[in-house]
Amino acid sequence: MIRPTRLTAALAGAFSAGAWPWLWPLLSDPAEGSSVQLILGMLLLVALPAHLFVIGATGSPGADGRRLDGALLQRIAAWLIAAAAVAGALAVYRAVLPAGQPA
Repeated sequence: MIRPTRLTAALAGAFSAGAWPWLWPLLSDPAEGSSVQLILGMLLLVALPAHLFVIGATGSPGADGRRLDGALLQRIAAWLIAAAAVAGALAVYRAVLPAGQPA
């Protein structure tokens, strides 16, 4: 059983944002099979960590599902903030690299 917290959500967001640069070239690559790689990459590197560490594997404690879950909203916010922070840090890192060095 995985119990999601704001910390696990933030770590999942950081992981997903860090993995995104490897998925990005697949969006513009016309090579055969790149769409399958993109889908698998999105599922394994973005959707699965987000689901397990933000939503959790135990399901919602509310029976009717109509309640607003404040803890879930906090975990979603932590996931998004961490992902944005890592994406921003990677952008700054690439901007300050000397010319000619691979990122």
